[in-house]
Amino acid sequence: MMLSATSEAASRLLKFVNASPTPFHAVHNAAARLEQAGFQKIREKDQWENQVKPGGKYYFTRNQSSLVAFTLPQKWTQGAGLSIVATHVDSPNLRVRPISKRSGSGYLQVGIETYGGGIWHSWLDRDLSLAGRIVISGRDGDFTSRLVKIDRPLLRIPTLAIHLNRGVNDKLQFNQETEFVPIFGLIEKQLNGPTKTITEATSAASIQQNHHPALLALLASELSVAPEEIHDFELSLYDTQPATLGGINNEFIFSPRMDNLFSSFCAVEAMAESVSTSASPTLEGNVNCIALFNHEEIGSVSTSGAESSLIPTILNRLSPSPSALAQSIARSFLISADMSHALHPNYTSKHEDNHKPLMNGGIVIKTNAKQRYASDAISSFILKQLVAKKGGKVQEYEVRNDMACGSTVGPMLSKIGIRTVDVGNAMLSMHSVRETAGAQDVQSAIDLFTSFFEGFAELDKQLVVD
Repeated sequence: MMLSATSEAASRLLKFVNASPTPFHAVHNAAARLEQAGFQKIREKDQWENQVKPGGKYYFTRNQSSLVAFTLPQKWTQGAGLSIVATHVDSPNLRVRPISKRSGSGYLQVGIETYGGGIWHSWLDRDLSLAGRIVISGRDGDFTSRLVKIDRPLLRIPTLAIHLNRGVNDKLQFNQETEFVPIFGLIEKQLNGPTKTITEATSAASIQQNHHPALLALLASELSVAPEEIHDFELSLYDTQPATLGGINNEFIFSPRMDNLFSSFCAVEAMAESVSTSASPTLEGNVNCIALFNHEEIGSVSTSGAESSLIPTILNRLSPSPSALAQSIARSFLISADMSHALHPNYTSKHEDNHKPLMNGGIVIKTNAKQRYASDAISSFILKQLVAKKGGKVQEYEVRNDMACGSTVGPMLSKIGIRTVDVGNAMLSMHSVRETAGAQDVQSAIDLFTSFFEGFAELDKQLVVD
């Protein structure tokens, strides 16, 4: 039985999400997809301005956690605009602390810190494991950062039995510092053995005393190195239950990290497909670009976030003179792609009466008069024209006046002067450990971004504003 394009796109998204428990893995997998499509890796520290050629396909990463990819038209010249799809690859999660060694009542425990605005009670009683990056030393004295993803349940944050907490269903709040500590195992020999006092000096470069030996041994085994070769790491907890299709007709995606690996995957796919052998080569027009940022969930203020130098850097390096740069910004357009809130059947009053997006209902344009989203009449018009070219559907979302509005990377990047529209796809349970999105919306997003890369520059020629 042949799968439809919609089912194929959703299935590819599931594979991407399951292989990407952290931003480091998402960027790694996005880079692999781009290289498969013929993109060449360049490095920010190199003088790549002399390497890039009209008609070329390139990408670079920063700190293993953000990625920018772009294609140059055959007749590219400095001052050309950029057609940018901007997303983020981070999601609310639990991070292992720099000093994680904890124990209590015979249990090995791991100290964690919350990252972003998660629905933390959804992490309770889940089969959790570890993923991230680890700095290790080699035999020749150099150091490298390697990714790790342990594919089995290791940790759990158990709830208290209802018999010991009769009011648990009346009050879901809990203390995130004292009542939200994962258990990693049982203290076996250490429990009844003599207490060891560490008297020897510890090197400042060593982390061996900061974490349980069992944890370091596990990580070392995954990388086939000795525990003492581990010098630092950034590890996150993730739910080992894989993303899957669900619903009576497989119309849903039940998954972690839909916000915002959904948009990131679709951006990468559209970029890769835009340079496939079946596609016509772009002769002139804008530089097509995708930007996958880190740290959106905590404000984007980092070297790999949307408020970093990533977009200004590529603008400046492609159009280094002040005049060419100004022209490039004026000719550019940015789609800020993040997820949107679908109408919840049990909480319909949480939506404004005329702004109730549905899953599988098409692209959602997000608008806010206070500019928490960057959409305006002009950018929304352009977006609708691009969706229409692929026969897609558009929905509108504005938050109620009596509710606070979230935000995206859009308003941050629009400060550069680039015209921006905020869009997304409707989903439920945003920021839960298990979210719900629409399977058909995957292809809808890919179609939008493909239409953008194919037709924005020509559409822009027909639009007179200033």
